[in-house]
Amino acid sequence: MNFKHLHYFWAAAKAGGIVRAAEQLHATPQTLSAQIKLLESRLGCSLFKKAGRHVELTDEGRIALRYADQIFALGAELQTALAQARSGQRTLVFRVGLADAVPKSIAYRLLEPALKLPVEVRLVVHEGKLADLLAQLSVQRLDLVIADEPLGRRASIKAFDHALGSTAMSFFATPALKRTLRGRFPALLDGAPMLVQGAQSALRGRLERWLAEAQLKPRAVGEFDDAALMKAFGAEGRGVFMSPTVLEAETCAQYGVKVLGRAAGLSEEFHAISVERRLSHPCVVAITQAARGGFLEG
Repeated sequence: MNFKHLHYFWAAAKAGGIVRAAEQLHATPQTLSAQIKLLESRLGCSLFKKAGRHVELTDEGRIALRYADQIFALGAELQTALAQARSGQRTLVFRVGLADAVPKSIAYRLLEPALKLPVEVRLVVHEGKLADLLAQLSVQRLDLVIADEPLGRRASIKAFDHALGSTAMSFFATPALKRTLRGRFPALLDGAPMLVQGAQSALRGRLERWLAEAQLKPRAVGEFDDAALMKAFGAEGRGVFMSPTVLEAETCAQYGVKVLGRAAGLSEEFHAISVERRLSHPCVVAITQAARGGFLEG
């Protein structure tokens, strides 16, 4: 068996299609399709079948995928073991995908327990869009993805969601802007200029529902995918913005703003997504155990 052909099949199955896998592997769809057909010829069965405009695994394809998962997981372990043997010391490599919507200070709090293990850990963090990170997770380029939303049912990869916890949200404004707002919180948000998260953020949807329930209509004057950039605009008095309550002191000190109030019923969630149902990577275990202790609220 040609294991390069098997790897192409494995990548296509994990990515949910040949075109998406080709993008990840920096190859053409035609190349992947031809290599997979050679594998099918060698095995004597079809691994994919058409389902509308997409393809899905056949029964034989699902069997092949289970074995491919084990083969390439062992291959990754072999590389790590030999690298450690050459270096003369055991270094645990921990590759994390961080969804760009997750605040950096929260990310540090979540990842810090992995750095306290009794072995040397080399942390490799990749930041990006959740869909792209899940694609990398599916082909085991990442050990874990941390996101601000759970793994959706429409996700094209087989993975498991582990809730890490949540934090309430607070609203902030510069002292000058705060003086222009009338009434008490949250009524003072009605008509106030507001800086909000981007439309793709899970928190944006929660904010809109919370505002609707409270019958508040602030004026959205800025929309940001980058939370740090949003806060930078907020520090210049361009609008009210929100940030996790657990970071109140840090936010006020760094951006020179004041707390307007805390939103009851509005929170930001954090999730760890892995290809393992039962967690085994020591770093992932340390992170989930620490999160279950409720440290995000402290």
